[in-house]
Amino acid sequence: MSHLMNTYTRLPVAFAHGQGARVFDEAGRGYLDALAGIAVSTLGHAHPRLIKAIADQAGRLLHTSNIYRIREQEQLGDRLATLSGMDEVFLCNSGCEANEAAIKLARLFGHQNGVDVPAIVVMEKAFHGRTLATLSATGNRKVQAGFEPLVGGFVRVPFDDLEAVEQVAANNQSVVAVLIEPIQGEGGINIAHAEYLQGLRRICDERGWLLMFDEVQCGIGRTGRWFACQHAGVMPDVMTLAKGLGSGVPIGACLAAGKAAGVFKPGNHGSTFGGNPLASTAALTTLAVIEEDGLLKRAADLGEQLRGDFARALDGQAGVVAIRGDGLMIGIELDRDCGELVARALDRGLLINVTAYRVIRLLPSLVFTDDDARELVSILAPLISEFLA
Repeated sequence: MSHLMNTYTRLPVAFAHGQGARVFDEAGRGYLDALAGIAVSTLGHAHPRLIKAIADQAGRLLHTSNIYRIREQEQLGDRLATLSGMDEVFLCNSGCEANEAAIKLARLFGHQNGVDVPAIVVMEKAFHGRTLATLSATGNRKVQAGFEPLVGGFVRVPFDDLEAVEQVAANNQSVVAVLIEPIQGEGGINIAHAEYLQGLRRICDERGWLLMFDEVQCGIGRTGRWFACQHAGVMPDVMTLAKGLGSGVPIGACLAAGKAAGVFKPGNHGSTFGGNPLASTAALTTLAVIEEDGLLKRAADLGEQLRGDFARALDGQAGVVAIRGDGLMIGIELDRDCGELVARALDRGLLINVTAYRVIRLLPSLVFTDDDARELVSILAPLISEFLA
């Protein structure tokens, strides 16, 4: 009997090793991984460059403390700033920690600008984490239930609705920031229109608010650009990253620019493990492989191919509501709850996920091959048709 807390509804399988886009269970059976640890394993499994970089760094130095300078952390900060155009980077261990940092930064920014009770505009169907502040910012009542009292200071509006934000701006003088995922992952692969993100930038500029993008799931090349907001040509004041940044090694980042830069001073925020040499090396290696192997273009091209292949394979299939996504962040929405497809796919040697009850979520690694893509469609499309029959 396991002594682990019963916090997950786990599938009846444990994986012993992986290679590329495949994982193998304890009996040696292989599975095609179209989930990548929920957008974490950017370089797939057992990538040789990542293995070597982690092993070499482990042989030199795993951890010191943020009391001291950390060379690898400084290199990573410089690299992220170059790729994003942002000015400052705070490194932590996860997406919720990165979003906690963003929330704290926004509140401190508000206080520094004379707002006694700062508020942040957040979205319906959003997901920002499971700590109390990020849970409160999340727009999912199911995951909030039982953890009241929630943290105050959030104003919720519909996603991709600029008029709703305009109304808040006209009526609430305590707002200091907008926090939004350019593509909602847990919410069902909901993509914000470019004009909406551009409109948010305008409102934030007019009101002196911070525009904060949660790119924990959609960042690090997944959509075919380094960051999803780059498709709309919008620069945020704050951006959060995690998941795919370390290709499986836990790391998160909160980036700041413009009026958000310089808000945090020594003592305002911190992390014991954040940005240690091992995690920073994993992230630096991930970024290097993405760039040198052309994985941004690969994600864009393969994502377009997969969406087209699924559209053709499911053409005319009653019950398919939409096939949408950007790069290798793909959702297939059905007209009914379809959580049972996860176990059915597992039985056929495929790892997928269902989110928002009715959306099949596909988040394959950026090293997914053409053969992997064909296999994915050949397994999943018939499975969907059988389920809807």
